[in-house]
Amino acid sequence: MRMGLPHIRAGMTVGLLGGSFDPPHQGHRAISLAALRRFGLDHLVWLVSPGNPLKTRQPAALERRVQACRDLIQHPRIQISGIEADWGTRYTAETLRLLRQRHPGVRFVWLMGADNLADFHRWKDWQQILDTVPVGVLARPGDRISARLSPAARLYAPYRLKGGQSRLLAQAMAPAWCFVNVPMVNVSSTEIRARGAWGKT
Repeated sequence: MRMGLPHIRAGMTVGLLGGSFDPPHQGHRAISLAALRRFGLDHLVWLVSPGNPLKTRQPAALERRVQACRDLIQHPRIQISGIEADWGTRYTAETLRLLRQRHPGVRFVWLMGADNLADFHRWKDWQQILDTVPVGVLARPGDRISARLSPAARLYAPYRLKGGQSRLLAQAMAPAWCFVNVPMVNVSSTEIRARGAWGKT
C-alpha cells in the first residue's frame, strides 16, 4: 500500500519526515537514520507530499518520487507514504490532525532539517504544530545559525530540550523541540536537479 500506515500502532513513537523528495537523496537518508537513533524512535515515515504550497515549481510525479524513496532507503523501520495525496491535505498541520485522530495512542514527532526551521514561521498554522507534537530538528549544512535565530526558535526557546536530552523528546508533552547536530551530507535536491541527474521523466 502506498498510502496507508499499517506498521504503526498505539504505544509506538513515530517520527514523521515530510517533504517533496524531488528527488530523495543521501541527506534524507542520513538524517532519518540519525533521528531514529538520537530521538529513540520506534519507527519513521517519509511523508512524500503532492507539492509544497510555499514553492511555485511543481515537483515530479508523486508515484515516481515515492518509488525513488523506496529505492533509496530500504529499512525495516522506515516507511514511505503518500497519504497526503489520498487525504487531500495541503498543509502539515492538517496532516498531523488527521494522523493523530486516526492513530490514537501513537506518539508522533515531527522531524525537519535546520533549513526548514529557519522558515518555519511561514508555514500555515506553524504554532499549532509546535503546540501539539514534539519537533526534532536535525542540523544540515549552512543552516545552523539561521535556524537558531529564527522566529520559531526564539519564540519557543523556553521549550527547547538540550541535545543531550534528545531521547526524551518523543515522550515529552508539546510544546517541546530539540536541535541536534548530526554528521552532515552536503547534498540537496535542488543541486541534483541542477546537475540534470533527476531529469523530467
